[in-house]
Order: sequence, then structure tokens, then C-alpha cells
Amino acid sequence: MALNICSRLSRSFVRVVASRSVIPVTRPLTSSCWTHLRRLHHFRVIRYDGASLRNFSSSIEPLIDVSYEHLKKLLVSGSGVVIDVREPWELREYGSIQGSINVPLGQLNGALQLKPDEFKEKYGGDMPSQSQNIVFTCLAGVRSKTALEAAVSLGYTKVQHFPGGWKEWADHELIQTKE
Repeated sequence: MALNICSRLSRSFVRVVASRSVIPVTRPLTSSCWTHLRRLHHFRVIRYDGASLRNFSSSIEPLIDVSYEHLKKLLVSGSGVVIDVREPWELREYGSIQGSINVPLGQLNGALQLKPDEFKEKYGGDMPSQSQNIVFTCLAGVRSKTALEAAVSLGYTKVQHFPGGWKEWADHELIQTKE
């Protein structure tokens, strides 16, 4: 019985990781299923339903989206790292958030696996640790969500994104941008 339950749970986990989508539960899980699920807490399994990331080993859902006010406080206090995943030409064309580090989305996966001194040399800022608060931003919030998912897959635990991106930042800061 227990082997059958574990087998069903492991197949479900594979589907969750592979599809990163919500799996509809057709019958309620029994208490013994939850017991086995809790025993698997050492696995980091993430479910993505298009709106937020959820960690099965935690009962508290992390806050993913960051508001303009929260991002501004983070930059002033220096309590986290802001990574802009736009291409360098976009920063020259539109502007950038003061204090952010530019790591283009196509280079992010490799950049987050560099040694800290290599990261600093290549990107001009301190490399964030896996437990440090990181906020990703882009032009309008699409690429920053992709960057967030990439960082989570590499083991970063405190990742967020600024869904308004540069466009919202420029509106709040009253910066003239090209349309």
C-alpha cells in the first residue's frame, strides 16, 4: 500500500517538475499520502501555475511580485540585489534603474554559476549569494519572470521580480522614455 502511494506521488512530482503546471487532483489525498509527501521534504519541488511559484515543502507561499515602493526601499537600504535582464542596447536606449546590475537574460544561467570575482569583473557588481534577496527586472515584466524561474532552478531561494519593469519605474520617476 505504502509503495503504491509513493509510486503515485513520485509520478506526480515528475509531472509537476516537467510541466511546471498545476496537476488536478481527482481524488482527495489520504493522511498517509500527506505523511509520505512530508517525508519527501528534502526535495525542492516547484509548481508554476502562471501566476506564482509554489514550493511544496513550505506551507507559506513566497511573495514573488515586488511593488515600486518595495523596490525603491530595497535599493536605498542595500538589502538585496536588483538584476536587470534586458540587453545592453535597451539600457542605452531607454535607461536603467540606478543601482541595478545588468545581466542579459541569455547570460543569466551561466552568470549565476560564475565565481564571485568573475561575476564582478564581467557584470560590475557583487554576485548575489543563493540566500540573498534578488529582484529581477526588465522592460515590462515578462523576461524578469523567466529570470526568476531560472534562478529558482539554480537553487536561489529569495527571488522576486518587479512586474512593472522599466516602464513602471520610469513612470514613477517621471523619466521621459521612447515609445
